[in-house]
Amino acid sequence: MSEQAVIQTNKRTPPPAFVAFQTGQVWALKDSDIHISEVGKTLVFYKHIKKTLKRAPVSLAAKPVLEKYLRDNLAVLVQAQ
Repeated sequence: MSEQAVIQTNKRTPPPAFVAFQTGQVWALKDSDIHISEVGKTLVFYKHIKKTLKRAPVSLAAKPVLEKYLRDNLAVLVQAQ
């Protein structure tokens, strides 16, 4: 194997870019869902719904904080608007 081939195979692909928050999105977590209600300039209104309960209070978080929470908990975008 040549030196160039070794260098090319050791490159890591960067993680995929995070999808911007939009009203109506649903993010699936291990045991709950997050429904995005409203998106402002710096804040996001959302509902954190557990699988067993069908109701949840509306919560408010800064965009970077909610993004970090979703990344740390390996959230998957289920429904996009």
